[in-house]
Amino acid sequence: MFTIDDLADRLGGYLPQDEIRQVKRAFYYAEQAHDGQRRRSGEPYVTHPLAVANILANMHMDHQSLMAAMLHDVIEDTGVSKEALAEQFGKPVAELVDGVSKLTQIAFEDKAVAQAENFQKMVLAMSRDIRVIIVKLADRLHNMRTLGALRPEKKRRIARETLEIYARIASRLGINTIRIELEDLSFQALHPMRAERIKRAVSSARGHRRSAIRQIQDNLQRTLDDEALPGTVVGRQKHLLSIYKKMRDQRKSFNEIMDVFAFRIITEDVDSCYRILGMVHNLYKPVPGRFKDYIAIPKANGYQSLHTTLFGAGGMPIEVQIRTREMEAMANNGIAAHWLYKAGQTQHPIAEGSHARARSWIKGLLEMQRHAGDSLEFIEHVKNDLFPDDIYVFTPKGDIMELPQGATVIDFAYSVHTDIGNSTIACRIDRHLAPLSTRLESGQTLEIITAPGARPNLTWLNFVATAKARSAIRHALKHQQHTEAVQLGRRLLNKSLAEFETSLEELPGEPLASLLKELGLKNEEALLESIGLGGRVAHVVARRLLDLQHGEAAPGKGEARAHGPIVISGAEGMVIKFARCCHPLPGDPVIGHLSVGKGIVVHRAECRNLAELKGDPDKLFALEWSEEIDEDFPVALRLEVESRRGLVAELAGLVTDADANIERIGIEERDARLATVNLTLSVRSRVHLARIIKRLRNLSHVGRITRLGN
Repeated sequence: MFTIDDLADRLGGYLPQDEIRQVKRAFYYAEQAHDGQRRRSGEPYVTHPLAVANILANMHMDHQSLMAAMLHDVIEDTGVSKEALAEQFGKPVAELVDGVSKLTQIAFEDKAVAQAENFQKMVLAMSRDIRVIIVKLADRLHNMRTLGALRPEKKRRIARETLEIYARIASRLGINTIRIELEDLSFQALHPMRAERIKRAVSSARGHRRSAIRQIQDNLQRTLDDEALPGTVVGRQKHLLSIYKKMRDQRKSFNEIMDVFAFRIITEDVDSCYRILGMVHNLYKPVPGRFKDYIAIPKANGYQSLHTTLFGAGGMPIEVQIRTREMEAMANNGIAAHWLYKAGQTQHPIAEGSHARARSWIKGLLEMQRHAGDSLEFIEHVKNDLFPDDIYVFTPKGDIMELPQGATVIDFAYSVHTDIGNSTIACRIDRHLAPLSTRLESGQTLEIITAPGARPNLTWLNFVATAKARSAIRHALKHQQHTEAVQLGRRLLNKSLAEFETSLEELPGEPLASLLKELGLKNEEALLESIGLGGRVAHVVARRLLDLQHGEAAPGKGEARAHGPIVISGAEGMVIKFARCCHPLPGDPVIGHLSVGKGIVVHRAECRNLAELKGDPDKLFALEWSEEIDEDFPVALRLEVESRRGLVAELAGLVTDADANIERIGIEERDARLATVNLTLSVRSRVHLARIIKRLRNLSHVGRITRLGN
C-alpha cells in the first residue's frame, strides 16, 4: 500500500525538505481528523487524501496544493473548522481546502441544485486561487478510480457529472492526462459493456498491428537521424471514449478507426518542429486539407503542436503530431505546468501564457455568474462554455480570437467586450457587410459597428453559440425590461394620481414607505416595476397611497379631475407590445390592456379580444398615438387574385415602390384560376397602408383586399 514515506521520497525530487515536512504534518493531521472513518471499500479514509496528493505530486504541484489535498475533506467530513486549519497551516491552505469543500451546512431541494451551488462556490474560490480546481480535479480522478464500491445509480450520476463538467474543465485547462483518464473512467461507468468490448478489440488490434507500427516508427526515426534533426518518435494510442465517439458520430467501424497509425515526434525547439514537418512530408505524401498549425495559433487552453496526416504504404493513413518538450509538458499538464516550471525556479513563456489564459477564462465565468438568474442557469451556461474552441478569427488590428464552432458575429462581439456586444448594430467580415447571425469561419477578419443607443435584440438568443453571449444578452434584456417597466409604472401611477390632483413626486414619503412595508417590497422601484409589468393596478395603488396619506378614504372618482390618455410611439421597448391578433397601426383608435408580466398590450379599439377583457376595467387604458412616430409596424392583408406567372414578383415590386417591406408572403390556390395571397407588411401608419391598398386595387387581376385582425 502506498504510504506517506513513499510520497515523501517522490517529493524529494523537486521540493525542499522543510516543505516536505509541512506536507507530512498535514497528512498526520488529516489521519487524526479522519480517525475511525472508512471509505465504502473498507479502507481507512485517509488513503483517499494521500492518493489525491500523489496525483498532484506527479504533476509537480507546490507544497500548499499537496497540503490542501491531504486536508481537502477535513472541513466537510469532520468537526474541524476553516479557522482552525488557517491557524495550523496558514490562510492559503485553509482557503484552498474551503474552495474544494461542499456546502454541507445547507439543505438543498434536490441533487441538481446542490451540484450547481457547490460548483458556483468553487468558481468563486478558483477566482482567488486557481489551484482550487487542480486539487478538485485530482480529488475527482481518485474518486472515479474507486467508483466500484458505489451503487450503480450513484456511479452513473457521478460519471455523468464528471464527463459534463470536470473532464471538460481539465480539457479547458489543457490537463490532458487527467482529462483522458476521467473520460475513459466515466465511459466505463456509464456504458460498461461497450467499454469492455472496445477495450478487448483495441488490445487485439494492437497485437496484430505491432510490426507495422514498429516499421513506420523506425522509418521516421531513421530519417530524423539521417537528416541530423533532434527528435524522438513515439506511438500514440487512442483512448476508449475517443474511439467510441468516432464510431458513433462519424458512423465508422472499429477497423476504420484503428487502421489509422498515430505517432508523436518530440523535438528541442520550434525551428526543429517545422524542419521535421518538411522531412515527414518529403518521406510520405501529405493528405490535402489535413494540416493544422497550433504552434502559430495555439488552442484556447494553450495547446501547441503541428498536426499532419500522411499517406503511408498502401494508402494507409498516418497521423503525426510534432511538438517541443515544453509543448509536450503543456499538452499533458496544461495549467499545472505553471507550477512544474516554478518548482524548477524558471518561468517558461508557454506555461505563463496558459496560466494567463486560464485566469481570463475564470474571469469570464465570474461575469456569467453575475449575469445568471440562479445557480442552475449558471451551470448550464458553464456546460455550454466548456465545448472545445475550434475556430480562430481576427480583429481589425490582427489580434486572434478563439471561438467555438458555430459561433456568430454576436458571439465575437461579446467575446471582445460585453458593452460592445450590447451596442452592436452591424458587422463587416473581410471588409464586407454581413448579417449579425452569420456563422464564422477560421481566418476571417471581423469589424464590429456599434451605436451608443443600441440595445440587444431578443432574437439574438436564437442563434448565439457561446455561453458568455447568451448570459450577457439575457442579463441586458432583464435590465432593459426592468428599466422600461419602472418608467411605465411611473407613468401609469402618475396618471392615476393626477385624477386626484397630485403626483408621486408631490406625495410625502411616509405613505409610500408604509405601502412598501405593507406589500413587502424593497423600494419604490420594485413597486413601479410591479405596476409596469401588470402585477398591480395603478389606480388601486394610487387610492391606497392617498388612504395612507389622509388616514381616511381618498376622494372618490367623481371628485377627481379627468386626465388624458397615455401617449405611445412604438419605441417604448419591451413593456409596450402590439397585439398580434389585430395588428394596430398609428392612426387606428387603440386601447391598452395591462397584462401580467408583459406590461401594456396595445389592441385596436374594435378588436374582439377586448370584449373578454372589459370585465376588468382597471386594467384597460385609453391610449393615443404620438404625433412623432419613426417606427414600422406589421399589418396582415388577404388578397383574392387571379393566378398568373410572376404574381409574387409583381406584388413585391409594387410594395417596395410604396416604401414598405414584405415580412411574410403565402399563397393558397383555391382552383386553377383563383388564389388567395396572405401578406404581412411593415408600414408606418394607417395612411401609409391606405396608399398601398389603393395601388394594389389598381392591378386588374387583384380582387378583394381584406385587412386581417379580428
